[in-house]
Amino acid sequence: MMRVMLFAYPAWHSLSPAMHNAAFASLGLDARYTAREVPPEALPEAVEELRQPDCWGANVTIPHKESIMGLLDALSAEARAVGSVNTIVRRGSELEGHSTDVSGFLKALADLRVDLAGRRVLLLGAGGAGRAVAYALLLSGIGELVLHNRTRERAERLRDDFAGLGEIRVIGDEELCECGPRSQLVINSTSVGMMREGVRTDETPLPAGDLPKEGAVVDLVYRPAETRLLREAKAAGLKTQNGLPMLVYQGAESFSMWTGHTAPVELMRREARRMLAS
Repeated sequence: MMRVMLFAYPAWHSLSPAMHNAAFASLGLDARYTAREVPPEALPEAVEELRQPDCWGANVTIPHKESIMGLLDALSAEARAVGSVNTIVRRGSELEGHSTDVSGFLKALADLRVDLAGRRVLLLGAGGAGRAVAYALLLSGIGELVLHNRTRERAERLRDDFAGLGEIRVIGDEELCECGPRSQLVINSTSVGMMREGVRTDETPLPAGDLPKEGAVVDLVYRPAETRLLREAKAAGLKTQNGLPMLVYQGAESFSMWTGHTAPVELMRREARRMLAS
């Protein structure tokens, strides 16, 4: 049996095992996907396990998307450009890092049907997922990317890394009340609002008064399915989307990289929704 893993910390919330195992079964593949809770200090040892001949590779999520890059043998051009990895593929004895978050986010955004050409987008968070989202947005032709992160230095590093791709502005807490309402899209790429050990939180990264006047709000959190941010955005008449579509699309691309098969996207989506509702 071939193995695929998810490296996360925490890992309890992930829908990926159910989604991928259903896809393996539907195609008659003798493979198993498991989620592993890997603290940062254990990451090097976990990565080395992927070199075993019965491993196809792994997915990577919070908090490892950036730190794992230095533990791999090769990076795709996109992963190198983005500065984060969410998918690892074993090629013989070598490990290759990819970012399927970029295409996954763009496909999810297309489902939302929001025209962002020349528009302002407010991105909350500059971690691994935030970097992939920022890269995708800048390539898609938005007018301005406004970036806010709890640690300003991290946001400024993203801005400097992507300086040649478009207009990026870093803001502090005091500027959210101005930039939020004037944006056409707000994206939360932080973990604020995520359930903690199965317990719902009532946190939001953006107060209701700072939401856009029109447009959409995307929260990459998918547990719970509707965060406080999305609930308040919906009440304000905005389009909303949680992180499930991006999870499915990026997962489908990873699946194809590991197996060489076209991923059963709709099956993966149904299974993820079923698990989220359970």
